[in-house]
Amino acid sequence: MTLNLPETMTVIEITEPGGPEKLVPNRRPVPQPAPGEVLIQVATAGVNRPDCLQRQGGYPPPPGASDIPGLEVAGTIAALGEGVDGWRIGDPVCALLTGGGYAEYCTAPAPQCLPIPTGLTLQQAAALPETFFTVWSNVFDRARLQPGETLLVHGGTSGIGTTAIQLAKALGSRVFVTVGGVEKIQPCLDLGAERAINYREEDFVQVVKDLTRNRGVDVILDMVGGDYTQRNLSALAVEGRLVFIAFLRGAKMELNLAPVMMKRLTITGSTLRARPVEHKAPIAASLQKIVWPLLANGTVYPVIDRIFPLTEAAAAHALMESNRHIGKLLLHVA
Repeated sequence: MTLNLPETMTVIEITEPGGPEKLVPNRRPVPQPAPGEVLIQVATAGVNRPDCLQRQGGYPPPPGASDIPGLEVAGTIAALGEGVDGWRIGDPVCALLTGGGYAEYCTAPAPQCLPIPTGLTLQQAAALPETFFTVWSNVFDRARLQPGETLLVHGGTSGIGTTAIQLAKALGSRVFVTVGGVEKIQPCLDLGAERAINYREEDFVQVVKDLTRNRGVDVILDMVGGDYTQRNLSALAVEGRLVFIAFLRGAKMELNLAPVMMKRLTITGSTLRARPVEHKAPIAASLQKIVWPLLANGTVYPVIDRIFPLTEAAAAHALMESNRHIGKLLLHVA
């Protein structure tokens, strides 16, 4: 079942690996939903660090995924693929994608779609899927953060950081973050972080040990890697968990792994994009059950820095790579 749809749509393509200028508008056919998928008329698309990595040539889409960047959108359902239950044409949704979000229309597996939380706009909802799926699956599923435990988040003012602060605080944990400037400290404190550590001026290992009476933190969410890794092991408490979601300073490093044995540490990590739908569906279900009510009552909210027109995706990427933003960057589509 479909509405009357156009044959073509505006998309943002990556012409070749390189800088933000390699993102250019073009026209492509409107995709058709496969069985189990929905077609979404996109209102707003989220911009995420993996989009930049894909543009640079370092994060290719998985087999079968669209080469158009964009891992999250919000909009309205325009068509239903065979076998889709629980959704109707015209329903407002936000969705996690494997690609294709920088476009006027995109397809998404139905289990990766979620209703718009009560009280939020489509623009606000577009800021949710990628960061909330990522934080939930890594901090709460993989690292098993518990109420009363301590969490250290590197990159406190990123989309991931602003989400992790709020969710961990709302669910009963103490949260510390690292930031790259004094102007980023207060926004993190306002979101619920107990301490924001300016890594340009302070040693985060010493600060978290001081804050925990030399115990260390229970969980570290790290997108930095590189020379942070050894320091992370030092900052963890006994039975601590280090979870990687990116390696902005590199995935290769020389380590002394003795602390892993002495403190019985767990090192883990994950990516979402290439995982099958059956792995992502339970994450969506957990978010709708536990987190969506927190969004509806205002306990948790998406932090949005700036919204660009779709055709200015290159400017959004340039801002993201400058690290000057606080929270999410979005693309207004329709």
